[in-house]
Amino acid sequence: MAKITLDNLAHSYLPTPKSEDDFALKELNHDWDDGAAYALLGASGCGKSTLLNIISGLLHPSQGRILFDGQDVTHAPTAERNIAQVFQFPVVYDTMTVQDNLAFPLRNRGHDEAYVAARVQEIAKMIGMEDMLRKKARGLTADAKQKISLGRGMVRKDVNALLFDEPLTVIDPHMKWELRTQLKSLHHEFGHTMIYVTHDQTEALTFADKVVVMYDGRVVQIGTPEELFERPEHTFVGYFIGSPGMNVLPVDVQGAMAHIGGAAIPLSGGYGAPSGKVELGIRPEFVRLSATDGLPVKVKRIEDVGRHKIIRLDFFGHDINAISGEDDVVTADMTHVSFDPAQANIYVNDWRVAPDQSHPVEEAA
Repeated sequence: MAKITLDNLAHSYLPTPKSEDDFALKELNHDWDDGAAYALLGASGCGKSTLLNIISGLLHPSQGRILFDGQDVTHAPTAERNIAQVFQFPVVYDTMTVQDNLAFPLRNRGHDEAYVAARVQEIAKMIGMEDMLRKKARGLTADAKQKISLGRGMVRKDVNALLFDEPLTVIDPHMKWELRTQLKSLHHEFGHTMIYVTHDQTEALTFADKVVVMYDGRVVQIGTPEELFERPEHTFVGYFIGSPGMNVLPVDVQGAMAHIGGAAIPLSGGYGAPSGKVELGIRPEFVRLSATDGLPVKVKRIEDVGRHKIIRLDFFGHDINAISGEDDVVTADMTHVSFDPAQANIYVNDWRVAPDQSHPVEEAA
């Protein structure tokens, strides 16, 4: 296991980048704690795999350093970094049996056969392939081969880090839940540093201690699932995480009020008079529909998804969403909406700004 330090790290696939826009991975400084489980989350093309490949040594960064426990490994080959990496598509030895595929990393490092056999059996049980150990990998389904890849990545206990690059893409949905649970169990048991790349928020939020959200080559927030939900530091985090995501509305903010369409929305504190692209972010869970209280709104449609209802609304010409309980009744006279001030965030040029707590009462008055 290792603490991984990213020091002034950035990467461009162009030979002579001239501006920040030329960088696939923009400057990053961060310590990845020894023994923590991280998820790299973001849309396709945001820089997740680029960062993972730099950590593994498959790619050398254009600038900066990467350190394992304080040792500079920026130019060290992958083999010297003592990491295990599982890729999006299965990488197996077709001519070998499942057992020999799983045993290969251990035999390659000289472990005795008794240990190899015991460890292979343990991992085979974990990935649900105990009955297939004697079968050749050739001819197995894609998801079976990927389970072999996962098992081979997990079979060693002495790695500095386990890196997963969208490893469950070819796995059937039911098995995804099982394997994610097994990965969490493995982490709790052995304390490996784990980094898991995904574009699936459910995978990220259920796997990781901390989620690293990336957007346009930049890390926009690192936090626990609770922090990402309650206080998105960037508008992308707000609408990428959640189903549906955070409502984002253009507003004019004066003190403790946000103004839209000639109406005022109360805030939990004063913000002065911010300039630039100013927006209010509020999650659908904190939008309340009523017959009399709040600002005028038009209900466009209601979607019953079983656990709750998603109410699609027109709010001063902007589409917003509200979430109500499965048993809540939505009637035709519910034409007003209100926001929970404590859960409303203000963003300037996409980044969250904190309220000025020095005079919140005076400004709200």
